[in-house]
Amino acid sequence: MDGAQFSFFDDGTWSGKIYTGGWVDGSGGADEVTAPADGAHVASIGRATPADLCAAAKAARAAQPAWEATAPADRAAILNKAAEILEANAGELIPWIIRETGSIPPKAGIEIEHSAGFLRAAAEAAQENQTQTLASVDGRGASEELIRVAHGVVGVISPFNFPLILSIRAIAAALATGNAVVHKPDPRTPITGGVMIARAFEDAGLPSGLLHIVPGGADVGAAMCEDPNIAMVSFTGSPEVGAKVGEACGRNLKKVQLELGGKNALIVMDDADIDVAASNAAWGAWLHQGQICMATGLILVPSATAGQLIEALSTKAGHLPVGDPAKEECALGPLIVEAEAKRVEGIVEDAVAKGATLHVGGKPNGTLFPATVLSGVKPGMRAFDEEIFGPVAVIAEYNNDDHAVELANMSDFGLVASVIGTDVGRARDLGMRLRVGHLHINDQTVTASPLAPFGGRGRSGNGCRISGPALWEEFTQWVWVTTKPAATPYPF
Repeated sequence: MDGAQFSFFDDGTWSGKIYTGGWVDGSGGADEVTAPADGAHVASIGRATPADLCAAAKAARAAQPAWEATAPADRAAILNKAAEILEANAGELIPWIIRETGSIPPKAGIEIEHSAGFLRAAAEAAQENQTQTLASVDGRGASEELIRVAHGVVGVISPFNFPLILSIRAIAAALATGNAVVHKPDPRTPITGGVMIARAFEDAGLPSGLLHIVPGGADVGAAMCEDPNIAMVSFTGSPEVGAKVGEACGRNLKKVQLELGGKNALIVMDDADIDVAASNAAWGAWLHQGQICMATGLILVPSATAGQLIEALSTKAGHLPVGDPAKEECALGPLIVEAEAKRVEGIVEDAVAKGATLHVGGKPNGTLFPATVLSGVKPGMRAFDEEIFGPVAVIAEYNNDDHAVELANMSDFGLVASVIGTDVGRARDLGMRLRVGHLHINDQTVTASPLAPFGGRGRSGNGCRISGPALWEEFTQWVWVTTKPAATPYPF
């Protein structure tokens, strides 16, 4: 990348390759990975086909039983080692994340930090006792146990926005619980979302055949949902694609875990400090150009204080430069492709045409989209109803607490909500009326932890969670085992 040579990462072994039993040519040839800021070449990566996916799934299924039989402490040691490797090589990896994903440097650093956290949390979980003893109720003299066992092979499909974190959190969970993994990263970010992970696990000593990275198109994802060697699919991405993944997995009787989008409300209460609320709203709406499923998608503010909030956000927007974070200091980088910038512009134009006010921003320059403030947004406008996935602060006014709850709960999504207010008890009571999977009192919406179950309701997912206690719930299944000291005859 730009002539840089990295001892750990960029040694040429992976260029133009996929990872399955080592670095090999994909049967689909190779694809060019380009930078979203300027379209410049970043790297070449192998392109997998459905045939590659099927071969990888078969190899993973063959390797998995020995991995499940491996001592939990040994599995944990490899996961912890992979975390150490990412952290030790952060200085080499962060420039690649910036270039490939359009991240500003702090966000790229978060990718390394949080990914290591997910690996360590999974390593700790791997060593938890997952066997329960049941009381026997039939008088047959048998001891009874419930034992958690791996599904076998888990397919992972991850998105472009936080490709390292959103790949590793599922891969780590699957490996910790004794599964093998076949992973399809987003084809726009296969280096951050795939190659980095494979290299870290290679150096950490993960046995061959347990992790396969198969970059490719929608046909590879479809093959993952159909292949009989894959028992579960963990998908993070858009609701539209997630619905197709869920349908295909259901047709094939596969377990599926879906983490989809969000239209996340931040409610500013009438006793809130407006400057503090504006700071939270700005971070939640504009971090990583709004390309986050947890982004603050709807800011609800009392009519009496709406003007103050609009002014504060508009001032902040004017102080946030947008540019190419690989070449210049900026607060916002590019959207992933120019078509996304045009889509976001269309949402802004729809709102203005229907009566909303555009205070600042709203016009892209290629993939660069400035921090934008829209007020007077109402139901029926795309800005109110849709997940924007761009740097647009959407402000709607409410009359009272009940009205705020009504507006927030209009969304078909149900991922995150936040409430900002001085009276914490009142804020919490209001928040608990919102139909979401995560609730944050006196914080913005972009908040996550490797120890917390992550997921949402409605169009934000299928009720499944990932990480924390959900790790064992989702990536394993129960086996009921009864044991008698000796076989006994039956009446027949």
